[in-house]
Amino acid sequence: MIARGSSDGLAQSPSADPMEADGRMVFIDALRVVVIGWVILHHAAQPYGPTGGDWPIGDPGNLEWLRPLYPLGAAFGLGLLFFLAGYFVPRAYERKGAARFLKERWLRIGLPLVAFVVLVHVPVVYLIESPRPPFGEFVRSLYDSGWLNAYLHLWFLGHLVLYSVGYMLWRSLVGRRRDRPRRSWPLPGHAAVVWFVVGLALATWLVRGWYPIDEWVPLLFVVAAEPAHLPQYVGLFTLGVIAYRGDWLRRWPARFGAIWMSIGLVISAAVYAAVMLADDPASDVIEGGGFTWRALLWSALEALICAGMVVGLVVVGRAVFHRSSRLLAAMAAASYAAYILHVTFVIGLQAGLEGVDMSASIKFGVVAILGVVLAFGAGHLSRRVPGLRAILGTTPSSRSRLVERERGG
Repeated sequence: MIARGSSDGLAQSPSADPMEADGRMVFIDALRVVVIGWVILHHAAQPYGPTGGDWPIGDPGNLEWLRPLYPLGAAFGLGLLFFLAGYFVPRAYERKGAARFLKERWLRIGLPLVAFVVLVHVPVVYLIESPRPPFGEFVRSLYDSGWLNAYLHLWFLGHLVLYSVGYMLWRSLVGRRRDRPRRSWPLPGHAAVVWFVVGLALATWLVRGWYPIDEWVPLLFVVAAEPAHLPQYVGLFTLGVIAYRGDWLRRWPARFGAIWMSIGLVISAAVYAAVMLADDPASDVIEGGGFTWRALLWSALEALICAGMVVGLVVVGRAVFHRSSRLLAAMAAASYAAYILHVTFVIGLQAGLEGVDMSASIKFGVVAILGVVLAFGAGHLSRRVPGLRAILGTTPSSRSRLVERERGG
């Protein structure tokens, strides 16, 4: 075990407690900010390269270097957020009990989800339809396309609600069947991670045999879901719950994280180069559906990137972010709101630049930088608006207000 004072940037002692006085894990706040910033960049780049998917704004620019970033980001980005979300679910459930846990999940996640889907997304999508169908026919078309045009990027919140309800039901069932101490899961070694990769790769390949990447369905009839990535999301959320039982995030050794981070980065670099050099990346490198060996290979590479980057980013984040700052604390508090609001700012900026005589690279840079600033800035300012801050989850807790007063904030 290497002490905190080591010159090795990744060598923070696993037993060290990288927390602030208010009990928050600073490195997890930082990881959330980084991943949500990546999501904003992902959407900022949408019109400016061969990124796939539908988007309301188009541009003649065609930045080929953006092409590989989308499958690489999908390999671990939102999966990491599900992992971190799962990590905090057991503690919240045990502290609050089933009824209060479910109520606060609804107020925190369900209420903003319903508000934005019903009051913002559906009306806006309907108004921009051309030609505009009868409203009943429009709603039926939303279901047929997996509700994606109603949820848009907020499908993530719908999944958090479902997974939280699933956890609550499981805990209620287990609690009635036995009364014994909760299991504490040991730290996984390299072999355990390899088995996870094998299981995730096979599950992903099998699902994609029927549901290729970017095919959306109405999960349980009400939530937009892309089955091609469900094994990753459900698997990492479940692993987050297990990780809490073993305190993995603070106990993973630095060397272990560095090894898996290296694996994730090397495979990502190889995939990036292969996509850039391929004549037809969709068939030569990334095959996102069907029972073929190429689809199995991509599922395996994606699972390796996922495991490497999730483990590596947690350990690197823990080593780098020992203490918070006012900027990081403000961005962390606004990160949930930034995720909800960012698409509005990004599309507005892209629409404003549409037709402007400017290179696609500069447009992307402008939209990316301003999109991050505006999304996090709006989230931070929403704290001053009581109704809005309740919906966006930016109401400071009593503990946070006490810490701010102690810091002179």
